[in-house]
Amino acid sequence: MGQKNLRRRVLQAIALTAFMIGAPPASAQTELPPQLTAGAPSEVPVAIQQLRWVMNDADVNALTFRSMDILFTTRQVPRSGPVWNLPREDHTLDFTYDYKGKTYTPEQFLDRTYTNALLVMKHGHIVYENYRNNSDAQTRFIGWSMTKSLTSILIGVALQEGRIKSLDDPIDTYLPELKGGGYEGVTIRQILQMRSGVDYEERYDFANPGAAAQNHINALVKNVARFVDPARTIKRLHKPGEVFQYKTLDTAVLGWLLERVSGGNTIAGYMTQHLWEPLGAERNGFFIMDGPPGVGREFNGAGFNATLRDFARVGLMMMQGGRANGHQIVSPEWVALSTAPTEGNGVGGYGMQWWTFGGGAYSALGLQGQYIYVDPRSETVVVKLSYFPPGNMEASDETSAFLAAASAWSPQ
Repeated sequence: MGQKNLRRRVLQAIALTAFMIGAPPASAQTELPPQLTAGAPSEVPVAIQQLRWVMNDADVNALTFRSMDILFTTRQVPRSGPVWNLPREDHTLDFTYDYKGKTYTPEQFLDRTYTNALLVMKHGHIVYENYRNNSDAQTRFIGWSMTKSLTSILIGVALQEGRIKSLDDPIDTYLPELKGGGYEGVTIRQILQMRSGVDYEERYDFANPGAAAQNHINALVKNVARFVDPARTIKRLHKPGEVFQYKTLDTAVLGWLLERVSGGNTIAGYMTQHLWEPLGAERNGFFIMDGPPGVGREFNGAGFNATLRDFARVGLMMMQGGRANGHQIVSPEWVALSTAPTEGNGVGGYGMQWWTFGGGAYSALGLQGQYIYVDPRSETVVVKLSYFPPGNMEASDETSAFLAAASAWSPQ
């Protein structure tokens, strides 16, 4: 028997064996769900679209949440100059926390709440730092909606530079493209507070996509539109300022504002100059983009990636009244204003793109368990980077219990 015939017979036998034991036959290409094949055709490779489609799923997100530069076009936010040294006084986390009538240790917390990396600072010193699941100090994790809080910092910088005259200016003063739609007449302050009133429900039912889910598909999975585009024509649901309704589109509009007032700069460029370089970051950060080079915009509502320590530097800068590495990055007045609750019951609420925890504590929060938690009273900063299963509120509630215990703890 010839070599080619023998090889063919062996392959046929392998295929038959796989079929007989129940293995599914291989297809030539991944088949996309109908939600992705509908609408405008995409130039993104099918396999990449499929990975973006499932990137939040519980069986892959421990990896995808730190691999976004493989899945997306990115725009770097480069570091430069002296690194802001974070002094260390390492301690065992020798406290416990209570959750639903039971007491747990921090070691149990790591597994119970799907932790990729955790850092605790007290009085400006790192006291605990832990990387898991093959991550390390060089790994850059996606912050998801923690990015909104970084956008807020940049708005504060633009305000103190005079690029934005007043938070009470209507947004269409700077972005006339928004005239005639739901954002016309809405103030920058109202957008920062998530009280724009536009008709955009932050619901991601991908089986039956509404406005937010369809925007995610078009902009982030298929790259056939820019994430901020719906802001041009969106309708109004509530009178501006009256109703709090969390929506990433509001933050995308703030990113567009930064582009406009920065004199033709990109969001990444403005952030590099006014936050990342003076902060003394130790690694480049990066944004995922909603389109290819020359077309795409930074996904400034939820797409910034950085190391655990660099996220901690942001938290420490906020705790120190906007000062970091010898630089006053943003004013103490902006730190106080943006982290003061305008929503909520005094225990939990929302400020200007920051979530509030009561008692002066606040946090940047990101989808499925990303935290930069700051408690100025106890001089505590906690950064937790996680891979919660979608919709898991148990892990979120338990993390809140841990953060309260970490704030109350004093290392000995």
